[in-house]
Amino acid sequence: MRRMIISTMIALLTTVAVSTEAQDKDAIIAKEKAAWQAFKDKKADEFKKLVSADLATVYSDGMHSMQDELDIMAKTDLKSFDLTGFNVTFAGSDTAMITYKATIQSTTGGKDTSGTYNAGSVWHMANGQWMAIFHTDSKVAPPTSPTG
Repeated sequence: MRRMIISTMIALLTTVAVSTEAQDKDAIIAKEKAAWQAFKDKKADEFKKLVSADLATVYSDGMHSMQDELDIMAKTDLKSFDLTGFNVTFAGSDTAMITYKATIQSTTGGKDTSGTYNAGSVWHMANGQWMAIFHTDSKVAPPTSPTG
């Protein structure tokens, strides 16, 4: 009888853990999309509610801080974005990594930055809220034609 109770408790706790992780994955994806939308809409205050003040980003032009990201937001016209292929993994209960593809139509400082990007972010649970602490993306190179 004791074994049966223990087995039932383990099964119940496993089910709760899996259910909670699925909810957290959905929450991370929703937060990532919300950060993109705030950036697109140039809503710096909403963006700052989603990302840490200590945000670090890495792009082909260098490493940036939160202030740099806000400066980039001000000079970017993000006409549209489509985020697909999400994969969320957890490194403990308070840190999540998300990877996905972002297809965007945009200009930054008058330069066309449209294309498909491989993107990734790290989210950390602080004071009961998921906050982005790191983001990177890299433009997918166009296919090269074979030489023969």
